[in-house]
Amino acid sequence: MSGTPVGNDIRRLRGERGEMTQQALADACGVTRQTIIALEAGRYAPSLELAFRIARAFGAGVEDVFHWRG
Repeated sequence: MSGTPVGNDIRRLRGERGEMTQQALADACGVTRQTIIALEAGRYAPSLELAFRIARAFGAGVEDVFHWRG
């Protein structure tokens, strides 16, 4: 397995929100689009603060967005 053991459903959740763009999510969370790209690709595990920001942007709980695959 490559990348981080923290998986996520960000891409799916963006699609369920009317194809929310990576840039729109990045803007809502105060990060760059490159950060969202790395998260979706599984190359980056977010800080706890960022995980909460992303979950809040989706109106979801952290465990609805992120999961442990290790």
